[in-house]
Amino acid sequence: MSMEPENIARLRTMYIFTPPPGQTWGLAYARLEALLRQRNPGEFVRVDDGDEGPVRGSAMHFGITLDGERLEGMALLAPEGVSVQGCTVGEAAAFVLWLRDEVVPAGSGVVFNTEWGLEAGLADAVVPDATRPRIAAAFVAHLEETGELDGPASSE
Repeated sequence: MSMEPENIARLRTMYIFTPPPGQTWGLAYARLEALLRQRNPGEFVRVDDGDEGPVRGSAMHFGITLDGERLEGMALLAPEGVSVQGCTVGEAAAFVLWLRDEVVPAGSGVVFNTEWGLEAGLADAVVPDATRPRIAAAFVAHLEETGELDGPASSE
């Protein structure tokens, strides 16, 4: 059974965004927190120290509101990247555009995967340098490629 793209676009999963292999964004929790609070001063931000101190092994959890929908995200310094949970393709596209415009240094790329893509063994893919609808279309194609569209994980 195959789903229509507009139905796929409503499915929610975790999207993971990272620098391409061999690149870095120079991600720093303080800068990411400042950028989130610039969007919304009341945004939820928490840094959990790992076993080895304030940076190594730590994670930053945050909330971000996109398209009127409150999403939860997490950032790691090692491996470097940012994820958002329970996103539709449109919300993920809006998030990655904000990430690319505000967080990722000019000239750096962004690659992505999803929770379903990781489970299916899919390689990370480049986020197209394109408009939100084209990015969302790339995310729909990725979700189709996972083969997870009839499974229980795809419930809305």
